[in-house]
Amino acid sequence: MTTRRSFNQALGAVLGTGAVGLPHLAFAQSGPIKVGILHSLSGTMAISETVLKDVALMTIDDINAKGGVMGRKIEAVVVDPASNWPLFAERARQLITQDKVAAVFGCWTSVSRKSVLPVFEELNNLLFYPVQYEGEELSKNVFYTGAAPNQQAIPAVEYLMSKDGGSAKRFVLLGTDYVYPRTTNKILRAFLKTKGIPDADIMEEYTPFGHSDYQSIIAKIKRFASEGKKTAVVSTINGDSNVPFYKELGNQGLKATDVPVVAFSVGEEELRGVDTKPLVGHLAAWNYFMSLKNPANDAFIKQWSDYAKAKNLPGHKDKPITNDPMEATYIGINMWKQAVEKAKSTETDKVIAAMAGQTFRAPSGITSKMDEKNHHLHKSVFIGEVRADGQFNVVWKTPGPVQADPWSDYIPENKGKKNEPVVTKRS
Repeated sequence: MTTRRSFNQALGAVLGTGAVGLPHLAFAQSGPIKVGILHSLSGTMAISETVLKDVALMTIDDINAKGGVMGRKIEAVVVDPASNWPLFAERARQLITQDKVAAVFGCWTSVSRKSVLPVFEELNNLLFYPVQYEGEELSKNVFYTGAAPNQQAIPAVEYLMSKDGGSAKRFVLLGTDYVYPRTTNKILRAFLKTKGIPDADIMEEYTPFGHSDYQSIIAKIKRFASEGKKTAVVSTINGDSNVPFYKELGNQGLKATDVPVVAFSVGEEELRGVDTKPLVGHLAAWNYFMSLKNPANDAFIKQWSDYAKAKNLPGHKDKPITNDPMEATYIGINMWKQAVEKAKSTETDKVIAAMAGQTFRAPSGITSKMDEKNHHLHKSVFIGEVRADGQFNVVWKTPGPVQADPWSDYIPENKGKKNEPVVTKRS
């Protein structure tokens, strides 16, 4: 005789739910939607990534307070890969296979993204990556909400070469020794060559993650800059090395009027622990600054300030600060929510299709759009000067959003490559 329990067990097996009874099946349809938060909360990158975990949780709390996604709450699963690149892949696999997350929001460095990429492609899950990067990659399983090189690096160097930017003729390409700085500088070298800058007028230096002694490097930059032509520094230093770099910049009196530094990985958060008075006039290129004045940014800053105080977040409860990767995280989570509701599903391929063309009113003041084909946001570009209070005055911006070009035109082997993420293409 078939009992109700054995019938439910059989039904669960047929449906592939592993359920013992129907209540579990109902929970699977109406329970929380899990998402992963994959950021370094310890190690050299914690200085930049911890706040991205916090703003992700804030965004999720906000969505839940407004009814969730399709009437279901979002449940965040937070893991700490501890600035350990192979550990990123392990934690990503854990989130997808054990925690059963529908999507993951995380990574900062390109080496961490490269580490997890095969996992997301193998298991067909989604990564939302919120930081500027070097391009030369396009995966159907990644949405890149930070800048491609033509949305940050190229405009920044064009500005340095312009009259308003100081008419630089020599360049120091200074970065942390991994894929993002090296590939970005490869693109910038090729770009500078098209502008008639010879190799002799380009100095290229790299330091390891966590490097702390910049005395000799800055002395070398000063010597290079003393050889007659206007010199500028392009910094792709990442993580907590930025603090000793900028402190030494101040110690040796390298002023922006003499040798301007434009940074691609330094924003309001990284300058928090630095005396910024000697750094006034140095530059950063981003797609968002906290100092931007518009209603969407006012609301974002207030939301973050209220959240930081309510959660008693170290550093932010008294001096709440927002920055570009925080905005990119905020946009990515909200766009994912919109795409899930459009698709009426958290299934990866359906969400990918629904992400195409998604728009969201961003704190930068523009309506961000996810490109219909290349998984990148259309983003405005801003160049800001460091102020004495650690904020930035915007000195240059694009007239409107710029469409991303993941495959740089300055890399000859990119000719003919399509900006469509069918399969991963590796440089």
